[in-house]
Amino acid sequence: MSDKVVLSYSGGLDTSICIKWIKEKYGFEVVTLTANMGQVKDWDLVQKRAKQCGAVKSIVVDVRDVFVTSLVFPALQAGAIYEQKYPLATALSRPLIAKLLIDTAQDENAIAVAHGCTGKGNDQVRFDVSVNALAPDLKIIAPAREWKMTREEQLSYARKEGIEFGIDEANKIYSIDENLWGRSIECGKLEDPWVEPPEEVFKWTKKLEETPAAPEYVEIQFEKGIPIALDGQKMDGVSLIQRLNQLAGEHGAGRIDHLENRLVGIKSREIYEAPAATVLLQAHQALEAMALAKDQLRFKQKVAIEYADLIYNGLWFSSLRQDLAAYVKSTQRYVTGVARVKLFKGSCQVVGRKSPNSLYSYSLATYDKGDQFDQSASPGFIHIWGLPVKTQVQAQPPSETEGLLSIITPRKKRGSK
Repeated sequence: MSDKVVLSYSGGLDTSICIKWIKEKYGFEVVTLTANMGQVKDWDLVQKRAKQCGAVKSIVVDVRDVFVTSLVFPALQAGAIYEQKYPLATALSRPLIAKLLIDTAQDENAIAVAHGCTGKGNDQVRFDVSVNALAPDLKIIAPAREWKMTREEQLSYARKEGIEFGIDEANKIYSIDENLWGRSIECGKLEDPWVEPPEEVFKWTKKLEETPAAPEYVEIQFEKGIPIALDGQKMDGVSLIQRLNQLAGEHGAGRIDHLENRLVGIKSREIYEAPAATVLLQAHQALEAMALAKDQLRFKQKVAIEYADLIYNGLWFSSLRQDLAAYVKSTQRYVTGVARVKLFKGSCQVVGRKSPNSLYSYSLATYDKGDQFDQSASPGFIHIWGLPVKTQVQAQPPSETEGLLSIITPRKKRGSK
C-alpha cells in the first residue's frame, strides 16, 4: 500500500492538478480535505471532481461555526485589521485548515499534508508554520512551489491528464478566495495599481448606481464584544454574518482596494469584499469607545495592530497571540450594548450607540441645563498640567529659528525706532 498525503482541496484547477502531480512525482495516495467556511460551492461536485482526478478519498467538513466562534469573533474583539484596511478573511481561515489537515492526516495514517500555495504568497507561510508548530513530524508538500508552471501550462497538463474544467475555470483571470468573513481577489487587470477594479470582480456588493435610493439602518447588539442580535433578533454567529453580508452588500458597503505589504517582501494589489466585517468592526469600535477608558483604548489600538500582524504573518498558534488574546478578552468585559449603523451608497456609518456600561456622562458633557461639570476647577488643573512646560521654557528658551517662533514677527524693543 502506498503512503498517503492529505491535500487541502478547493476544487479548482490548481489543487485538482495537484492530485495527479503528487501521485506522479511522489507515488502517494491522495486524500482531499475541503473546509466549508461559508464559500459558495457545489460540495457534491467538489468531491466528484477530486475522485475523478485520482483522489482515493474526498472529505468535506462544515466548520462555519468553529471558524466564526474560534477565529473571526476573537479577531473582531481584538479589532484586528491589517494595515488599517484588510479584515483578514483569508488569513483567519488558514490556521483552521492547517489544524484540519493535521487531524485528518492522523485519522488517515498519512505521512504528509499538501497545499496549492505558490512560493510568492502569504498562505504558504501560514500553512507551513502552523503545521510545523502543531505536527513537526508531518512532511509538507507544496506542488506549486516546485512545478513552476504558467497558467497555460497548467491547463495543458490538465488536458493531458484528462482533467476537465468548465469555460469559466479554464478562462479564469482572477485568483479568488472566499469565506464568511470576506472575499479576496487578485491577479489579472488588478496587478496594475492604476487600473480601477472592473465591476466583474465584485459578487457580494452592488455598484453605487444600483444601490437603494434610501438609506437603511441596522441595530447590532453586542455582549462582551460579541455580536448576538440584529434589530433585536437573536442570531447565531454564522447567520448574523450572512445576514449582514446581504444587507451591507445591497448598499455597496465593504469594498476595499488595498496596496498591501506581503510577508514575503513584495507589495501586492488586493481587492476585498467584506460587507459584514466592515459593519461589525465599526460597530464594535463604537461600543468600545463608550465602554473603555482613554488609556485602555490607546493601548488596545497598539494591541490590535500587533494582533493583526500575527494573524497575517501565520502566527496564530504563537504564545504571543495567545497572550494578547487573554488581554483582549479582559478588555471586552464591559463591551455590551447596541450600535446603530446607517448603510447608504457604499458607506457604513455608526450613527448611534448605547451601553449599560457607558463611561459617557450626559451631565458632564452637556453645555445646557443640568451641567454638573465644575468649571471652577479648571484653572487649577491647567496650572498643574502646564507647569512642566512653563518651567522648562523659562529655564531653556526655545530657539526663535525653529518652528512657529520663526514665523512670528519679533516685538520691537523699547526705545527703538
